[in-house]
Amino acid sequence: MDSGKNNPSFDHKAVIVFITTGTTDEAKKIGKLLVEEGLAACCTIIQPVESIFKWKDAIHVEQETLIISKTREELFSALEKRVKQLHSYEVPEIIAIPITQGSKSYLDWIVKETGIPGKAPS
Repeated sequence: MDSGKNNPSFDHKAVIVFITTGTTDEAKKIGKLLVEEGLAACCTIIQPVESIFKWKDAIHVEQETLIISKTREELFSALEKRVKQLHSYEVPEIIAIPITQGSKSYLDWIVKETGIPGKAPS
């Protein structure tokens, strides 16, 4: 059994981060910057999605754009902070879901593209 010594993805838990935006342009801007800054290995943009939510005591049904970001769990706080700086919403959706299974080569790629802890992401 692999102890993880030869498997970079073993020690760096990968997560999927969902972020919704009001426009496709906003999603592309956020996604591009997250990848350029090494906070995400990849951002997939899905449009349109329809969201039903309660905000300020009213039910809203809105067309939004969904960003699906792939990153490492230890980068979530930095990613969240950066998204909040860029996002137009007062309370943006920024939620992480752990990746419990995945292709080793893909998970290793996520780790490679998001840098190594203690070093600036490449």
